[in-house]
Amino acid sequence: MGHSDPHLTATPQAQDLPAPTRRKLNELFTREQMAWLTQRSDWRGAWAIASTWGVIALAFTALALWPGVLTFVLASAVIAGRQLCLAILQHEGSHGTLFKNRWANDVLTDWLCARPIWQNLPKYKVHHLGHHTRTGTDADPDISLHDGYPVTRRSLARKMLRDVSGLTGLKIAYGLVMMDAGVFKWTVANHIERLPQQGRTWRDVVASLVVNMGPMVLTNLVLFGILAATGHAWLYWAWVLAFFTFLPLFVRIRSVAEHGCLARTPDMFLNTRTTRAGWLARMTVAPVNVNYHLEHHVMASVPYYRLPQMHRWLREKHAAPVAPGYLDVLRLASSGSSPVRT
Repeated sequence: MGHSDPHLTATPQAQDLPAPTRRKLNELFTREQMAWLTQRSDWRGAWAIASTWGVIALAFTALALWPGVLTFVLASAVIAGRQLCLAILQHEGSHGTLFKNRWANDVLTDWLCARPIWQNLPKYKVHHLGHHTRTGTDADPDISLHDGYPVTRRSLARKMLRDVSGLTGLKIAYGLVMMDAGVFKWTVANHIERLPQQGRTWRDVVASLVVNMGPMVLTNLVLFGILAATGHAWLYWAWVLAFFTFLPLFVRIRSVAEHGCLARTPDMFLNTRTTRAGWLARMTVAPVNVNYHLEHHVMASVPYYRLPQMHRWLREKHAAPVAPGYLDVLRLASSGSSPVRT
């Protein structure tokens, strides 16, 4: 997941960044640079979705040609990386950066990216806006995804074991059912908030469940039907295994890398991290340049394919620290010391 460098620090320190760190965009970029950075492309958005599903199709094909325990596990890991990619493309659509066309961002992205992995783009938009406006504060709706780090190595190992064993996935699925039923407030984080149920009957609960779960069930039935039509319906279990095991692990690593072990402050230059990603990280925890997370928080209107150039320009301005690798971040996350506070 990228090469490790012991001389790099996974947590940006104040002395490594310019003062003040909360800088205006016109101090970081020219008008021409901002115009270029925010240009969107319909064909790039279409290619991102098509290529993601293409890799999933290749994984299914490889598993059909060479069935076995090892290939089943490997195919599931590849598929999980693309499931996370679908989630990140949903994220792009929520910011309106995946396509120029609003309908494509709102509808096409929802049905081709969000619904197959049991997500909901309209609800995600509302939730994610709260994350961007409250990052680094106790009011951040995503804080439970990365709060409490660093932990001990043993604790991190237990968390990851729960992920790959499917226990975390089962917990997530239970939460998704309860959210679709209108019992829990919708979230992509770990915090559970029960909704008032006064006056609701079991019919209301079932109706909510059918309406909210329907798109996920429908898109997964389509996927199952396509696999069944090829004579390999059993391949669908690789999709299920990926969702319940590898995907939670990849989400954990990605979340900790983005905001874990950083200062509790509203300053985006101190509460968000960009992480260096090698080919393995890009296949698993860092699809479509999501590792350039500081850049995304600086200007959320920048499409994913322009974030690397944005990172280079910020580095030229000495406005961003040297990016650590994912192994550096995992070492910090398992160092067992107290979380950074300001």
